[in-house]
Amino acid sequence: MGPIYTLQDFLDMTRRRLPLILTVIILGCVGSYFWALSYVHVYRSSEVIQVEQPMINDDLARSTVEGSSARRLQLIQQQLMARDSLASMIEKFGLYTNLDALTPSEKVDLLRRSVSINGVAAAREGVSDDGTISVLTITAEMEGARLARDVTHEFGLRTRALMAAQRQKQTAQTLAFFQQQENALIEEIAGLEAELATFRKQNDITVEGGVEFRLAEIAQLNVSILELDRGIIAAQLARTQIDRSARAATVARQEQDLDAQLQTLTEQRALLDQRRTALRETIQSSPEVQRALDNFERRREQLQAQLEVVSTRRNEAQVGFSLESEAQGERLAILEEARIPDYPITMSRKKRAILGAAAFVALAFLLAWLLELRRPIIRSARQMERETGVVPVVSIPELSPKYQSSNWRRMREKRRADGQAGRAARIARHS
Repeated sequence: MGPIYTLQDFLDMTRRRLPLILTVIILGCVGSYFWALSYVHVYRSSEVIQVEQPMINDDLARSTVEGSSARRLQLIQQQLMARDSLASMIEKFGLYTNLDALTPSEKVDLLRRSVSINGVAAAREGVSDDGTISVLTITAEMEGARLARDVTHEFGLRTRALMAAQRQKQTAQTLAFFQQQENALIEEIAGLEAELATFRKQNDITVEGGVEFRLAEIAQLNVSILELDRGIIAAQLARTQIDRSARAATVARQEQDLDAQLQTLTEQRALLDQRRTALRETIQSSPEVQRALDNFERRREQLQAQLEVVSTRRNEAQVGFSLESEAQGERLAILEEARIPDYPITMSRKKRAILGAAAFVALAFLLAWLLELRRPIIRSARQMERETGVVPVVSIPELSPKYQSSNWRRMREKRRADGQAGRAARIARHS
């Protein structure tokens, strides 16, 4: 049987439980006031960073930084949200100094939850998604308006610095790698040439080229020797044909000239014959030597081809390094700088106090209603008629204990007086 059905029942309950309701409401309003004063406002500040494309087209000067901007920014975000980075941020701005009960790890986790970095993908070209980010938004929520701006701006500065450092480091490492490879190939080619020179010296190979070149030279030597033989024969024949009837001095002079010519031709023929003999000996012992020379030549051609490829890539790496050093590649630019927020994102203290007071008012009436439910008795003629259908003849109001005690005293005195009067009347009749 419920006690409250009509507005009159509610008013009767309020009148009966008014001390409890007022006590709960007053205490609740005081508590809500202090609770609203103790609540700390939270301010939010955001900074928008635009990912700008390279100043020079990749077809003209290609950068050596590979990978999509989304992956690079994801790595940067992981570096920013690392424990050491957040700890340095907390120390720099003196964050959470009022929360002495928190450990350093809890402060780092609290800052990690208070800062968010979100990227917006660029418009697709065709049906493929190249993972390019066009806009990066950094948001921080702090207890102070200026502090929120400063923390957000610091995260933006660190993001830009890490982006530039990451690209420069990657291009520098690429350039250093290809320079190292180029130097190693140059040293290897120089060592191979030194080894080839030593091999030629050890095998007494003084003629450059292969067997065909030496055979051609032997053929030329044979032609030259044949011409010298002809000259020698002609000089010998001319010596036999000297006119002996001439003067002795003339004959002696002619013989002397022909002898000198024969000696010169003979010495030239001997020198050419010696050269031809040396070439023939090298040809006879050249199969193993030739194979070794071919191996040297093949290795040198391979190293030279590798050197050309590495030199080309080193030039490309040099171009990429120059682009990043001069900030001509992909870079981050501030599109909207972080500002001091005008209003907090949390509820105002006045609204919070009003809501708290309203909650306690509802609690007060709820407690009063629960007490009514605890003793569901009929308290009025209206409730008697509603619950039982019987119309009461008379309704006796509830009397206070003070009123009841005084009325009881009067009734007792009246009974005592009536008793004394009755005894006096009986005594008078008997007498």
